[in-house]
Amino acid sequence: MTDLNQTYFDRARKVIPGGVNSPVRAFRAVGGTPRFVRRAEGAYFWDENNKKYIDYIGSWGPMILGHGNPVVVNAVQEALKDGFSFGAPTLREVELVEEILKIMPSMEMVRLVSSGTEAGMSALRLARGATGRNKIIKFEGCYHGHADALLVKAGSGLATFGNPTSAGVPAEVVQHTLVLEYNNVSQLEEAFDLHGKELACVMIEPIAGNMNFVRASVEFMKRCRELCTQYGALLVFDEVMTGFRVALGGAQSVYAAQIPGFKPDITVMGKVIGGGMPLAAFGGSRAVMEQLAPLGPVYQAGTLSGNPVATACGLATLKEIQRPGFWESLTQRTQSLVKGLASVAKEAGVGFTGDSQGGMFGFFLLPELPVNYGQVMKSDGQKFNHLFHGLLDKGVYIAPALYEAGFVSAAHTQADIDETISTAHDVMRTMK
Repeated sequence: MTDLNQTYFDRARKVIPGGVNSPVRAFRAVGGTPRFVRRAEGAYFWDENNKKYIDYIGSWGPMILGHGNPVVVNAVQEALKDGFSFGAPTLREVELVEEILKIMPSMEMVRLVSSGTEAGMSALRLARGATGRNKIIKFEGCYHGHADALLVKAGSGLATFGNPTSAGVPAEVVQHTLVLEYNNVSQLEEAFDLHGKELACVMIEPIAGNMNFVRASVEFMKRCRELCTQYGALLVFDEVMTGFRVALGGAQSVYAAQIPGFKPDITVMGKVIGGGMPLAAFGGSRAVMEQLAPLGPVYQAGTLSGNPVATACGLATLKEIQRPGFWESLTQRTQSLVKGLASVAKEAGVGFTGDSQGGMFGFFLLPELPVNYGQVMKSDGQKFNHLFHGLLDKGVYIAPALYEAGFVSAAHTQADIDETISTAHDVMRTMK
């Protein structure tokens, strides 16, 4: 039988760099042939060989309702009848933003854009424009899109400014980006002591999803907020992955429940707010957001921003995830998956630890949960690749990279979870 995935991958590599339009899809980290998706429904997708998979990436997070949710599909179909794009304001843009503000009260105004990278880049420019400062802090292992100023890695010590991690990014562009260790309170305090009056913002993934799944500790987050307030820097929460995914109010609601009065100054959102369509946003207080053009001096624009089809998809999705019992059910299923995987790993004698929040989860082939990028890097890549391909061959699709979080949707049933756990058990028995 001809493997159509391989056939189409060979064809794609002739005309698309690496055969893919986003690097992780190429399976370079795990080896093998990427699965070319033909169609998807609910918790599943089918590849070009018509093989069915239980899908735990869900388009990297947006498909919180599962693929092809009837309510969302209907909303998109109705929007399509009116037109694809206008380049002019629509009522639906306003309705979507009002819905976001209702759910996440830390913001007073929101600007819609088309991708998480665009939102992160714009939020950074806004923070610099609003404060009149240039320096920023980000943390090793946190990914904020591929904007030049954020494509940096840590140097060899505290206050070492970033070196580009991508060709084509001049050192001058990242000279004001200070990269610190995630969850290191003393390093954070020393950085503010050295540079506090020059800092425009601290940008952070509150639950980092690009070093798998690593939470910021409550103590660390509390100090981020306190130091930003003390020195006049803005706290920028990158909730592209966690927004409306780890809780209805995003990760900021999780921390607000543990830190009295907690809220970020700027929030960056994406993925779930578009329901699978290209849509992202950033928002904050009225005073900060009114620095944006046409009201203020910080320029930002986008031809497809607030696209009428994307906003229809996002609005329908946000209304569905507010239904009674939605989060309790999603959280239970996600926890069931992680606990089940931990149980069968223990039985198989495989080092394993995992965590989850809402519908987002991660696991490591390590004895303890890591708290920073350095600890994450100790995970066994060869064992993960064995597990990945073992699951893939048996019809379970997890992220094709050791350092990516996973996602459960409302469409996943307990039977899907149980099948996944059973399949993982079979694979783990071969990993000794």
